[in-house]
Amino acid sequence: MAKVDVPEGLWMRCTGCSKMIFRKVLEENLHVCPECGLHYRISARTRIAQLVDPDAFEETTLRLTSSDPLRWQDSKPYPQRLADAQRETGLADAVISGKGYIKGRAAILAVMDPTFVMGSMGSVVGEMVTAAIERASDENLPLVIVTCSGGARMQEGLVSLMQMAKTSAALARHDSAGGLYITVMTDPTTAGVAASFAFLGDVIVAEPGAMIGFAGPRVIWNTVKTELPAGFQTAEFMLEHGFIDRIVPRHALRSEIARIIDYCGK
Repeated sequence: MAKVDVPEGLWMRCTGCSKMIFRKVLEENLHVCPECGLHYRISARTRIAQLVDPDAFEETTLRLTSSDPLRWQDSKPYPQRLADAQRETGLADAVISGKGYIKGRAAILAVMDPTFVMGSMGSVVGEMVTAAIERASDENLPLVIVTCSGGARMQEGLVSLMQMAKTSAALARHDSAGGLYITVMTDPTTAGVAASFAFLGDVIVAEPGAMIGFAGPRVIWNTVKTELPAGFQTAEFMLEHGFIDRIVPRHALRSEIARIIDYCGK
């Protein structure tokens, strides 16, 4: 399973194989361990830089902020949590969207960011994803969504859950219009995101070792006290059981997406 962020410093110990890795080598290898192949979680901007042709991305992310419908407070008030995340990441919320070219193929992209409240989906993320879907439909372009999320954002309660239906309905309209939708699942793709737009792709690919599923293993154990099969909720398990179409290493994603666009040609 991939981990969030890469420790600071010239050298780091891989959490997958425990070997020491020169940080620059890891970055040049697209944040994939050259020894064990562990795919580290990366920010949305890093992901876009890896997928899109140089200087070929026009960002159209909506600058919106949640209205805090539940007046939620845990260790800090929800508005403060959002403000802190916005300051730390420079993002409005947990997704970046826009038009880009992938090996010369035009596409609309929506890329989720795990560094913003663990990529969780509230009303703003739902609106941003829906806007990207609708733009793809309007411009008759392929849609690529890179998922990386802990699921619906608990601080927004039912409002966050409504985004599952909202994004799914937009994808239904996109499909009716003959649009192509490619999902790229990364670690983790879980809960409300997995149960809505993540699994609705015409073609679904995933990075190696990504956690994919609804409830996490600890939640399932604490709820039903059932031991899970080995490797349950990994990309490899999902491929074996027919839930996804292909596992694609990060270095091959650009070429694979370009091939899918050419082949499907919706």
